[in-house]
Amino acid sequence: MSSVLALSVNGSIHRVSPDAERPLLLVLRDDLELTGAKIGCGEGECGTCTVVVDDELCRACVTPVGAVTGKRIRTLEGLAENGQLHPLQQAFLEYGALQCGYCTAGMIMSAWALLQHNSAPTKPEIVAHMQGNICRCGCYPRIVQAIQQAAEQLSVRAGLEVPR
Repeated sequence: MSSVLALSVNGSIHRVSPDAERPLLLVLRDDLELTGAKIGCGEGECGTCTVVVDDELCRACVTPVGAVTGKRIRTLEGLAENGQLHPLQQAFLEYGALQCGYCTAGMIMSAWALLQHNSAPTKPEIVAHMQGNICRCGCYPRIVQAIQQAAEQLSVRAGLEVPR
């Protein structure tokens, strides 16, 4: 029999009763109806299921939900504020950094984690950080441009000077 687990997702506490070994991805999608993170390879390799747990990237398809109880989980749905897309989401739209949508949520969450640790990443830093996310459509140059644009916009918002 499953016990009740309290999950902190996007700033809200959710009580769920899955088996503690059930993948976080399935709990997010099926139990909490947060479908931003996608089902991809199921092996933690493609990055489509990427969420952020306690400020670190997490492959939700291979992470047991019991391992994240008591931790802060952020999904794509938790980025927009007051009905406004997060600058990363907006930049992905503006730069056409999405095509089929397969990788988009994982790409945005990986980029969000990068910008939490490095507000002004260089192009090589972005490319290196994003290596764990696969884009089937080959939108990599536009993805990098979108991340650069979002970093610049976030820096301007914060009143920081953006290196050129």
